[in-house]
Amino acid sequence: MSSKHSKLFLITGVSSGFGRAFAEAALAAGHRVVGTVRNADGKADFEVIAPERAKAVLLDVTDFDAIEPAVARIEAETGPIDVLINNAGYGHEGMLEESPLGEMRRQFDVNVFGAVAMIKAVLPFMRRRRAGHIINITSMGGFITMPGIAYYCGSKFALEGISEVLAKEVKGFGIDVTAVAPGSFRTDWAGRSMVRSGRSIADYDELFDPIRKAREEKSGNQAGDPHKAAAAILALVASENPPVHLLLGTDALNLVRGKLAAFSEEIAAWEDLTRSTDFG
Repeated sequence: MSSKHSKLFLITGVSSGFGRAFAEAALAAGHRVVGTVRNADGKADFEVIAPERAKAVLLDVTDFDAIEPAVARIEAETGPIDVLINNAGYGHEGMLEESPLGEMRRQFDVNVFGAVAMIKAVLPFMRRRRAGHIINITSMGGFITMPGIAYYCGSKFALEGISEVLAKEVKGFGIDVTAVAPGSFRTDWAGRSMVRSGRSIADYDELFDPIRKAREEKSGNQAGDPHKAAAAILALVASENPPVHLLLGTDALNLVRGKLAAFSEEIAAWEDLTRSTDFG
């Protein structure tokens, strides 16, 4: 790939899962990638993939004060960031009544505040250049819900809404924003990456125990291929007119379409009451 078509990607969380798949695909396509990792082993492990074009920076996305200086250093030393992929995140599982509030705060710190802090750090540079693409990895859990992942869905609903507003705010500056919502993929999201709150209330056993068991059994056998997701991200980055929302996976497509149809029916069923609140 000629250098004029080569982009600089900044991807959070490149040690494993989607982040690693996205980074490897971008490097294989001739791009340069700066990836955030959380320790020295992760740094060495990442940079060996493409010593000239893969650079790792030690950064925890919840260390908010460190983000702006880190991004400024990348811009000064490595070059203009063309694409930010907010990938760092994790899943929290637990019934709302049983899950400590501190676990919700941690979930939002990583999945929402960390992503927004990254966006705020790159935006001044992208805005001045009148160019850039911000990609936020959300989830089908930013549209559809199921019992036992209230904190996770809450964080992804938040990131979907923030992405949509941001897209409207920066459209005039030549900056694209896309919220990418994957369905179930073979990453370690449901494995070692997931934080699970303890169980304490028997009333929820009948509803939740089968859900937790099914998720644990399905881990590693999900339909989604992370490498194909990475190819989709490269196609998204290359497109002239990228969407604000992109679903990845047939399961996400079917579940979100079902949710929208049910929502539309509910709106219609309650339309009279909805209309009843206007001044006459």
